[in-house]
Amino acid sequence: MKMKQFAVIGLGRFGSSLAKELVNQDLEVLGIDRDEEAVQEMVDVLTHTIVADSTEEETLRSIGIRNFDCVIVSIGDDIQASIMTAILLKDLGVKTVVAKALTELHGKVLERLGVDRVIYPERDMGIRVAHQLANPNLLDYIELSKDYTVAEISVPGRLNGVSLKELDPRARYGCSIVAINKKNGVIIAPAATDVINERDVMVIIGTNKQIESFEEDLADF
Repeated sequence: MKMKQFAVIGLGRFGSSLAKELVNQDLEVLGIDRDEEAVQEMVDVLTHTIVADSTEEETLRSIGIRNFDCVIVSIGDDIQASIMTAILLKDLGVKTVVAKALTELHGKVLERLGVDRVIYPERDMGIRVAHQLANPNLLDYIELSKDYTVAEISVPGRLNGVSLKELDPRARYGCSIVAINKKNGVIIAPAATDVINERDVMVIIGTNKQIESFEEDLADF
């Protein structure tokens, strides 16, 4: 199977971090930035790097940008360059375009342009950290949509040895435990007879309200 190829345009803090993690996942990554110093810092990290202005159509054509499976626009604080780049990528027929938005309005413009996925790194991280601070057992929080969330919740000591049948989150709250991360491995689609222990991590899917109710009632179980 051909390895997926990614291009990351904009090698600031977010872009470089994202590009490094893609490389760590054994994926081919081209890093692009018009700042030669930013590119130089990533030369020995990424598969390929290039100094280029992504707002120039001929430059993108010469790179062969349309051949990449996914292109991420992570341009820092230049909204105009971000939008122009997104337009060119869509016009050139890039399969999947992901773009970082600096503001809600910026994100709406990107969506109107047909960008496949718009991400808000600072806003989303703020939401996740707020949830983690407010709920000590909550390890991670990923919003799938406006209404649905996947959450990782650490099992408190009071639930040690409780079976999923006893806990019964589906009947009580409407949310589902789709996996349990234990010291010796992960149980996917656990059965009602499976038992949770202190410090196991439950992966739960449901609406925001369902998961909030579940978190609140953990203390009283």
